[in-house]
Amino acid sequence: MSRKELSKLILAAAVVAGLFIPAVPAQTRGKNSGGSAASTASAKFGNADAISAKTLRDHLTFIASDELEGRDTPSRGLDIAAKYIAAHLATWGITPAGGEGTYFQKLPLRRTVLDATSTRLEIAGQSFKYGEDFLVTAAPAAFAGAPMVFAGNGWEIKAKNIDPYKGLDVRGKVIVVASGLPAGVGFADLQGKSGVDYSSPQTYARDHGAKAVIVLSNFSTLSNWQGTRWTQSEKGGVEFGPVQATAVPSISVSPRVMTAIFQGESMSGSNVFSRMIKGESFESFDLKPEKRAGATVSVKREDTSTQNVVGILEGSDPVLKNEYVAIGAHYDHVGTNPFAAGPDKIWNGADDDGSGTVAVLTIAEAMAKGPRPKRSILFIWHAGEEKGLWGSEYFADNPTVPIESIITELNIDMIGRYQNPGDENDPRNKNLPKPGEVFLIGSKLMSTDLGDISEATNKAYLNLSFNYKYDDPKDPEQYFYRSDHYNYAKKGVPIIFYMDGDHKDYHQPSDSIEKINFEQMEKVTRTIAATGWELANRAMRPRVDKPLAATAGN
Repeated sequence: MSRKELSKLILAAAVVAGLFIPAVPAQTRGKNSGGSAASTASAKFGNADAISAKTLRDHLTFIASDELEGRDTPSRGLDIAAKYIAAHLATWGITPAGGEGTYFQKLPLRRTVLDATSTRLEIAGQSFKYGEDFLVTAAPAAFAGAPMVFAGNGWEIKAKNIDPYKGLDVRGKVIVVASGLPAGVGFADLQGKSGVDYSSPQTYARDHGAKAVIVLSNFSTLSNWQGTRWTQSEKGGVEFGPVQATAVPSISVSPRVMTAIFQGESMSGSNVFSRMIKGESFESFDLKPEKRAGATVSVKREDTSTQNVVGILEGSDPVLKNEYVAIGAHYDHVGTNPFAAGPDKIWNGADDDGSGTVAVLTIAEAMAKGPRPKRSILFIWHAGEEKGLWGSEYFADNPTVPIESIITELNIDMIGRYQNPGDENDPRNKNLPKPGEVFLIGSKLMSTDLGDISEATNKAYLNLSFNYKYDDPKDPEQYFYRSDHYNYAKKGVPIIFYMDGDHKDYHQPSDSIEKINFEQMEKVTRTIAATGWELANRAMRPRVDKPLAATAGN
């Protein structure tokens, strides 16, 4: 199928799903303040009862469809999802709050594509070809005749007294490292600040004047070789924020290059590979002085953009409407990979975070069609969460409402999965919440008031089981730092993060809609809507009595 044909198919799917719904005339928008349309029972919790499993399923059928191609950041699939969300917000009379009178807050990005034909590697006078013998991150470089040093796994970790560079001078040289962390070290051991308390090989190389890092490929790298090549030289990488002009290229090499690097050394390439796979430790050493490396890494950069989607339901109180309860999710996922193993090449992201995306959408509809809360509700769908919390970072730094006017941020990231019979015996699914349960993070971390409001509202409404298993910021999973709420918390906004945790379909093509439990998801979504309603109507905003820096140790 050609790209033109696929574009037509996506357009048709969008029309069927209601993407191009006629806009509601401006004079009729926002007129529904409740009245007889909202029952007395549902009005108690801001029309939360209007949220249904059917509506959640209808929206997710489109958001997690193949036609959206995994909603990568940036991508046309993500853009279509943004237009789908915005079209529905317009029909419900929710005010655009992105930029320039639209629902879209633009995020500036840069796409970097490797120029494969001009990228070369040379070891000891022997030339190697990009894509066949090596892969490389798109950091521009050109050098020749650089000495090489072998630095074991290349990680410096001060808390573990690990320093593979002791006695080595890497300035002007190429650092050769084995893949993976040092023996006996896990990612939970990387505490503190990167470049200060610990350094990856690439960070150490950048900070100490090395020319490049050569990484000896393990089985995982080799098995994903073609997919990585496609990403680097065809799809391209995307950058957000300041370009690191001092970044050095990281070159992953094949066994053929590995053999050339260690030819005539105290260890052969095959010996190093075998020890690396076994997870053994290495001694660092300078390679023979006559063995030199050279490389040319050529890249092409272009400016591009993506967007957050932002809308506001204005509050009914003339004073309190200037404060906001933010309810958000990330609507991106990780896209496609034509070289992925198996027939499915699309990561649909039904749970991550299609579930959060449509939960916010259904809450927006329920609140727009129900009684109007006193405070305003800010609905936001962040882009680029999977790339490093890009959208929430941009919004927190460039808010479209004063950041201090946001009294709470309710973040929804994966609420579609719950234990099925037998999951308790599945190592990857046994940690899913049980039916009627949801994991909460951060509700008590910064504000005692917020934690109390959350629990009281839940008890008075559906009385779900709140599981605080991951609530400690020092928890090994580090979930508190891994989703969009964190960028609000850093600005002093108290947050609640609702999630279902890890499962075997996380970041897999199998994260698809048939795995979603919409009946349980309905209960969680209603509870979040009720909590937002309660926060929006209280006389006082939640008091921040435990600042993040003091609590989280940041």
